[in-house]
Amino acid sequence: MPLRLLDCDRSIPERGKHTYIKDSSEDILPLSNIQTTPGDFTERGCTYAGCMGVVGGPVKDVIHLVHGPIGCAYWTWGGGTRPNLSDNSNFHRKYCFSTDMQEDNIIFGGEDRLYKSIIEAYEAFPEVRGVFVYATCAIGLIGDDIGAVCRRAENEIGIRVVPFNCEGFRGCSQSLGHHIANDVLFEYVVGTKEPEYTTDFDMNIIGDYNIQGDLWVIKPLFERMGIRILCTFTGNSSIDEIAQAHRAKLNLMHCQRSTPYICELIKKKYGIPYIRASLFGIEQTSKALRDVATFFGLEDKAEEIIDDEISKVAPEIEEYRKKFEGKRIFIYQGAPRAWHWVKMFREMGIETIAAATTFGHEEDYAKICERVKDGTIIIDNPNSVELEEILIELKPDIFVSGLKEKYLSYKLGIPFMNGHAYEKGPCAVYSGFLNFARDIEKTLFSPIWGMIKKGDVNSHGELGRCEA
Repeated sequence: MPLRLLDCDRSIPERGKHTYIKDSSEDILPLSNIQTTPGDFTERGCTYAGCMGVVGGPVKDVIHLVHGPIGCAYWTWGGGTRPNLSDNSNFHRKYCFSTDMQEDNIIFGGEDRLYKSIIEAYEAFPEVRGVFVYATCAIGLIGDDIGAVCRRAENEIGIRVVPFNCEGFRGCSQSLGHHIANDVLFEYVVGTKEPEYTTDFDMNIIGDYNIQGDLWVIKPLFERMGIRILCTFTGNSSIDEIAQAHRAKLNLMHCQRSTPYICELIKKKYGIPYIRASLFGIEQTSKALRDVATFFGLEDKAEEIIDDEISKVAPEIEEYRKKFEGKRIFIYQGAPRAWHWVKMFREMGIETIAAATTFGHEEDYAKICERVKDGTIIIDNPNSVELEEILIELKPDIFVSGLKEKYLSYKLGIPFMNGHAYEKGPCAVYSGFLNFARDIEKTLFSPIWGMIKKGDVNSHGELGRCEA
């Protein structure tokens, strides 16, 4: 049976349905996108985190106001969690905006406090083009009508004030937050402004959040092809750019978990088709360029760019491939990157022996299964105890995950690389692929791994420490 119950999950046997050993003869996927099992110390983000921290937060010229207790406002800073860069760095994610709800506000309601906070924030930063208001768990529990407050405030200050009812307890993971953000931006922003002019080669890049400047290496490739990027959703984007996204001729969908919703909404209302793409690694980036070029009739130009870009990185990538041949990796990412990166690491000569996502859906796991070999462990929403067991059992040469898992990996003496926010990006397209390979090399062959005694499990099932 390809489904497996890990030893650490004997007290919560439901987790056995979430762990799958790839077997081509079985048409099975791990159970996913359901409520977390009680007793499972999940690492999932909440609905609010998905809405504000992933989709809304990268918009660079609006006040991101968190309506709730101050603790939730941690997500308004991106440097330590998700470095969505912008060219408005003097303002974007430099400040924290929160209504800082106190006990009496919870008892008597926080609508007046929210209204005053919107006005106060706008008066402090009158140059902003909008205000995004995010509801947290406490607000859903007490029932503040943030939509009515936003309409009142919008009439007062004269710029868009957009409400996101993204209370953290909604849904089973941050994935619902992506959906809510898409729906709200479509309803309140998309189609509310016309571009100064349009061309036959206007395109939106949907689902890239400019992590460590990914968009700044993605956009030039398409611009060299003769394509104008009308809107990026939402990395380094302004609210006005999102407002005129309805006039593009094509949507290029990069993150295929957080943005299918808005691509479908735009297609249905405005008739704009979309292409799914991965812009990681040589093979996938080249396919994306060719797909876009075919749509616009720019095939010759695309081939010229592809040949030029490959010639710049291929010699170094080949050297890295020789160094990495036979290395094995465990990939644990949010959702689409887990399967985007299986192919990318294969191009480096690295085999994926385990893959997991935090909030993946069934189609994400289907794509992982298509790309990995039989015997690969595929696990949905792993907790730290499960990760520990898998790492000890498989002993991968490198573990690529987020910052939460960094120290677990270090204690086990397993080389770790931050795939959530990167070590040193950008990591997209050809030049980013080379950056990624360099980071892998530094991680794999750091002399520190030869100076430590790897952690092990003692007779009581306790993790030992790495010692210098």
